[in-house]
Amino acid sequence: MHPNKSALTGAILAVVINLGAGGPAVAQQYPDEKPSSAEMAQEIKALRERVEALQRRLDAQIEAEQQAKAAADAAAAQAAAAQAAAATIPAQVQSAVDAAKPKTDKIYYKGVAITLGGFLAAEYVYRQRDTSNDISTAYNRNYYENNSIANTPQTVFTARQSRFSALVQGDPNPQTHLGMYTEFDFQGAAQTANSVESNSYNPRLRHLYGTVDWDDIHLHLLAGQAWSLVTLDRHGIIPGTEVTPPTVDGQYMPGFTWARQPQLRLTQDIGKEFWLSVSLENPQTTFYTGANALPATVKLTYVQPGTGLGFNSANSLSLNHIPDVILKMAGDAVIVGRDIHVEAYGLYSSYFERLNGENQNETGGGFGAGLIVPLMPKLLDLQVSGLAGKGIGRYGSGGLTEVTFDPAGRIQPIHEVIAMAGLTLHTALNTDFYLFAGADKESSQAYDLTTTAADGTSTIVPYGYGNTMYSNSGCFSETSAAACVANERMVEQATTGFWNKPYIGSFGMLRWGLQYSRTEFKAFRGVGGSPLAIENMVFASFRYYPFNN
Repeated sequence: MHPNKSALTGAILAVVINLGAGGPAVAQQYPDEKPSSAEMAQEIKALRERVEALQRRLDAQIEAEQQAKAAADAAAAQAAAAQAAAATIPAQVQSAVDAAKPKTDKIYYKGVAITLGGFLAAEYVYRQRDTSNDISTAYNRNYYENNSIANTPQTVFTARQSRFSALVQGDPNPQTHLGMYTEFDFQGAAQTANSVESNSYNPRLRHLYGTVDWDDIHLHLLAGQAWSLVTLDRHGIIPGTEVTPPTVDGQYMPGFTWARQPQLRLTQDIGKEFWLSVSLENPQTTFYTGANALPATVKLTYVQPGTGLGFNSANSLSLNHIPDVILKMAGDAVIVGRDIHVEAYGLYSSYFERLNGENQNETGGGFGAGLIVPLMPKLLDLQVSGLAGKGIGRYGSGGLTEVTFDPAGRIQPIHEVIAMAGLTLHTALNTDFYLFAGADKESSQAYDLTTTAADGTSTIVPYGYGNTMYSNSGCFSETSAAACVANERMVEQATTGFWNKPYIGSFGMLRWGLQYSRTEFKAFRGVGGSPLAIENMVFASFRYYPFNN
């Protein structure tokens, strides 16, 4: 018992005893006096009031102690309940907690973080005209009526666009970031591998490059095989943000400007809003010598076969002595609530030959630009890109010829325009719909040589590319014995399709899509007319991304 409570209880008991003793107790205390009845009553009343006061104090103290004990018991019960609840969180609550935790979808090894990527693709292709291609369509072939194979349809089931990638990142210090990225698929074929556009040697290497980023000086270095600097970026000039048309076709579509090739690139950013970059990239040149052999007096070398030391002997490699040089500027800005990306660049190329015992050089290149605008933020995006110049054919999906030769054997770059535009609609059901159109278009680079026979008769011999004196007479029937030169003037395409993501979760992502495209192949006019071929294609793709969600 509490000391104060014991004292109060004792006092009350003493008073009660006195009350019980009544008048005799008083009489014994004062033997010589005899109190009156009124005095006795007054004394008893005072004692009773004292007892009642002491009782009230005791009751108040007991009540306070009971309240304190109740509060302590409640706190202890609450703590015990919280501890019990923490130990028995329901599975769905635990899942929500785990989902809110920072992602750890990386592998950590000796201070670096490794992020895996890629997908398994099961795909289908139907082509109205057989192109003898897998998932990637060659747009620089003769698909006219004289081609018997092109008069048959084609069906292909393939998994060769399946892809694997790995990104390795490490920070030597807070201001310096190192990275390495590799990506490959299975579309390579030994005798068709070349250095022209995708540098697709076996295994088909898409990307293999390293990067260094210095935050304090806003400088960025890239070395290795990557998207060419002519490829449209979504943000700044940042590797990994390149924007391709959302097609299933592995060659994308005519009008798309791109290449994947070895390069050395240096980029400077100003506040992450303005970017300036220069890239030295692997050079190659595609040639068309002409429908007629050059005069016997012209001794010309412009390509060489592979030696087998790194190049297949069936490959032809152009003679090039300096790299392609690309200078690019890009900017990002928020205008009327829209994140807009715009860029412009210049391309310099050099074409080389050995002509009549001497080295000959010709230059070309062009100017390009790109734009990404969310017409309706998070709903409808517009994408536009293009490149115009001479000798630029290998930078377009159409893969048209870059240079030809005049009768003297001198290199003559061909003027070309590559352009593409498209809309992508994002819906709330994890589905994107797209509509794109693009074209690669060349101008003629034609030459005529007049020869005089011994009898004085003159003959005009056509040379170059797109010469109207070339014969197209045999292009309209596969039974014709006439010639079909059919230099390709333009390849254009309109395509539409969608991508849907039926599953996004802890086990990765599923994605499937359909694409339809209509392509027109148009040749230059020649003797007999202007050949035209129309190709309708349907693509279907089912992809599983085990490392993405």
